[in-house]
Amino acid sequence: MGADQTIDWRNAAANALDWWHEAGVDTLVDDVPRDWFAAPEPLVVPAAAPAVPPAMPVATPSAMPLSLADFLNWRSGAEVPEADWSGISLAAIGPADATVMVLVDCPDRDDGDAGALLSGASGRLLDKMLAAIGLTRDEVHLAAVCAKRPTAGRIQSEVEDRLAEIAKHHIGLVAPKRLLLLGNAASRAILGMELQAARGRLHEFNHKIAQTKAGDASDMTSVVASFHPRFLIEKPAAKAEAWKDLQMLMRGQSSQEGGQ
Repeated sequence: MGADQTIDWRNAAANALDWWHEAGVDTLVDDVPRDWFAAPEPLVVPAAAPAVPPAMPVATPSAMPLSLADFLNWRSGAEVPEADWSGISLAAIGPADATVMVLVDCPDRDDGDAGALLSGASGRLLDKMLAAIGLTRDEVHLAAVCAKRPTAGRIQSEVEDRLAEIAKHHIGLVAPKRLLLLGNAASRAILGMELQAARGRLHEFNHKIAQTKAGDASDMTSVVASFHPRFLIEKPAAKAEAWKDLQMLMRGQSSQEGGQ
């Protein structure tokens, strides 16, 4: 009944191979049977490892000189943040062993022509401020956080930290008993706070260069933050507050302590 069920499988296989050969198939796909009708498995692509740039050498500033004379020479050299700025680098002036040190933000506009810090109107006001507490400019050590005046008159944020390190090192070499910070930039550099927050109280600054352990009383500088003379010229009403700051500097106690 029905068709002949006798099949020569050898001939059938040979015919199938001949057909595939004619179709161009000449290579086995797998060693085991594959279900060509099954849904394909999702392709998993390994995430590419992030490219790691080659390590670049990091330039580190050399150690700052440990004598004041060498430091002042280095301060106008090629390793300071202001080295590539335009203008004249103005060195600090005053005795190396001054009891009082004054730190401002940067030279004034006309200081470059005179070749000295605070040589104009703000300098004349500073002289009067010093005279009010029995000092002259020749008796104090006057320096600036910036040895050159920035183009906009403000210290750029990217160099603030390095300039603060340099200023603190400078103070350590002078080791003054009292330090007067004039202006916001000087207050931030040494005390790490804005002028308005720093005013009205006495601060202590450890000027010891190698601070490997707590310093004794001889390593401490009394610090007072006050208004820059150029601000007082623009805002004369603030002179009364500046006078309180000067008194606190010489008295060695804060205004709060004085009222107790």
